Amino acid sequence: MVKVGVLGLQGAVREHVRAVEASGAEAYVIKWPEELKEMDGLIIPGGESTTMRKLIDKYHFMPELKQFATEGKPIFGTCAGLILLAKEVVGYEEPHIGVMDVRVERNSFGRQRESFEADLDINGVAEDFSAVFIRAPHIVEAGENVEVLAKHNGRIVAAREGQFLGCSFHPELTEDHRLTQFFVKMVAETKEKTTV
Repeated sequence: MVKVGVLGLQGAVREHVRAVEASGAEAYVIKWPEELKEMDGLIIPGGESTTMRKLIDKYHFMPELKQFATEGKPIFGTCAGLILLAKEVVGYEEPHIGVMDVRVERNSFGRQRESFEADLDINGVAEDFSAVFIRAPHIVEAGENVEVLAKHNGRIVAAREGQFLGCSFHPELTEDHRLTQFFVKMVAETKEKTTV
């Protein structure tokens, strides 16, 4: 069974844990950088990206997060997690973790009160995925090796680049675990390759 960590600094941590367990993997809340070493994959949940970055710096997570990515282990960023993974964030000089070849714009669907749900066709995952958008970012540009998985009103809202998966919405806030299952499968396949 694969071990999937959920970065436990902020955001819908418990809901992601539930989704990972429902997808047939072991879930762990990651509170300290050294706990990452034991994980096969990592989910960076939604929340507030600026606050999350402050907590990442405060608890010295950045070197371990970058190391985790360098080792080829899968990372799934949802909402704020996508912003943290992006190589470029509109309006910011420096990225955060900066490992996924996408350019992301924050709050591009409006403020909290403009939250909404939309049915998405997610390539290879689901044709009728009900996605919850809360102060969601979107991918403005995707690099040539990035596979666009879903769009909403012409904007890219889910993408994959190798071991990295990112989405603008909150898959953990519904009972539909197909996107989490897709990530768990990515983790299992990566683990299989590296242990052969």
